[in-house]
Amino acid sequence: MIKPLNDYVLLEVEPTEKKVGSIILTISKEKKTNVAKVIAVGEGKMKDGKKEPIAVKIGDKVIYREYSTTEYEENDKKYLLIQAEDILAIIE
Repeated sequence: MIKPLNDYVLLEVEPTEKKVGSIILTISKEKKTNVAKVIAVGEGKMKDGKKEPIAVKIGDKVIYREYSTTEYEENDKKYLLIQAEDILAIIE
């Protein structure tokens, strides 16, 4: 498992294909959204000698800044590593 360091957050991207019965539907890449699920959270960044907590938690669905991620693929799953400050909102 990947464990983010400092103020980094690991996100899992929604799959681009959905299976409905025996039919596989492909989601257009043109309709890419910047929405992902939080899989792991780092411990936070040091500021003035104290750890600054991260506002998101595991399981949150978030909107993130588009060009601020590092991509990683493992076992047909796509993950993104992003700094907490580049997460814009939590979807409730």
